[in-house]
Amino acid sequence: METAYDLLRGHPFTGDLPKEQLTRLSMCAHRAMFHSGARIFRENTPADRFWLIRQGHVVLDYESPGKRTQEIETLEPGSVLGWSWMAPPFTWHFGAVAEDDVFAVEFNAAEVRRLCTADPELGYELARRFAQVVADRLQATRRRLIEATGESTRTPPGPS
Repeated sequence: METAYDLLRGHPFTGDLPKEQLTRLSMCAHRAMFHSGARIFRENTPADRFWLIRQGHVVLDYESPGKRTQEIETLEPGSVLGWSWMAPPFTWHFGAVAEDDVFAVEFNAAEVRRLCTADPELGYELARRFAQVVADRLQATRRRLIEATGESTRTPPGPS
């Protein structure tokens, strides 16, 4: 059976971290499994965990008042699920549902925040990596909005 360290070493998000950092981070991690259709978290609830998806797909969604739930994005194996744990008020911005059976590595967010405070180099590295996750998600959202509205990707010229 693979250890938490082995699972992290095999995931693209953490696999290239130095051994010492990976060892400390693995102390905050354990296996998680969600059955197809399981609600992993809801928008505006406490963001106290995050996951590295190993197998399966997770749909990020938004529950619009008075309307049906809107699907935002589908995360694939190798993705990171959850970044709202990093900054106050530590609440989810979207919801998440397992599209099929999902196998993941789950982290206790409070433990990881404490670890990052105790090890600023690891904290910086995780912040840098999560910033890239957020940037990638924003770009994906931008592309979907452009496709949905038929807008050009060109930026109109600004005042000279």
